[in-house]
Amino acid sequence: MDALDMKLGDLTNTSSHSGTYAEIIKTLSLVDPDYDTLFLKKVYSDIVCLFKGKYPGYRASHTKYHNLEHTCSVILATARLIHGLHVQGQIFSPRVIELGLVAALFHDTGLIQTKKERGGTGAQYTIGHEKRSIAFMGKYLTASGFSAEDITDCGHIIMCTTLTLPLTEIPFRSDEIRLMGKVLGSADLIAQMADRNYLEKLPLLFMEFKEARMSGFETPGELFKNTGKFYHSVVRARLAEEMDNVSSAALFHFKKRWDIDRDLYAESITNNMKYMKKIRKDCAENFDCLLKKIRRK
Repeated sequence: MDALDMKLGDLTNTSSHSGTYAEIIKTLSLVDPDYDTLFLKKVYSDIVCLFKGKYPGYRASHTKYHNLEHTCSVILATARLIHGLHVQGQIFSPRVIELGLVAALFHDTGLIQTKKERGGTGAQYTIGHEKRSIAFMGKYLTASGFSAEDITDCGHIIMCTTLTLPLTEIPFRSDEIRLMGKVLGSADLIAQMADRNYLEKLPLLFMEFKEARMSGFETPGELFKNTGKFYHSVVRARLAEEMDNVSSAALFHFKKRWDIDRDLYAESITNNMKYMKKIRKDCAENFDCLLKKIRRK
């Protein structure tokens, strides 16, 4: 396929956790050919087992939107932004790269229930799930011999995925950790909104919001109606202001890795928002019409 015709989803199938891992490793090799991936391989494997219900003490993931594919998309976006920043001259230490990637893998694990937690799907923990994710990560890294400082830093990186939390309220121990937090916070947003199937998955996201009893999303139609506004007034502002436009580093990754001189994340998000605007105009308040239109082939 010609580079001019390539789209984000053509590069890596994030529904394949093995394929996604291979691309992450390839991307890391462009940052540091000698990067030690031994621990990352173990954590990645354990997180896959966790989502599939094969990790001791935990049930399988039952949230339909925040699932394994979403986590794979986020860690891949994290690796791509790390590489893009590297191309621009930003050098992260191997330790901070590892903490950033581990944080990406753990960032939504707070939505997964323990064996003792039987009610609901885990989506009821949506508000505040980051604290649960950090607690699980802390136990895991402690058992793996990581220092208290490493665990604190990894937790602060995960906190950057909390959409309503200003980064000024996170007590980062270094500018390097703060920047990695911005990388993950950006990766979480662009991976979600650039997904080729983002609009099709909105009903699944609504189900999670409903279970979490989040206000402002009383019907699926309201979620569709507010998605464009959410992107323009919340996501774009957070990416540009709180995250210092770190997501723009994706352009440098795609150019160096794929010889594609375009930011495929930004392009895909723009296309999603344009299509959302079009179908809302075509369907007005007819939700059945919206459901049919979002199922693009």
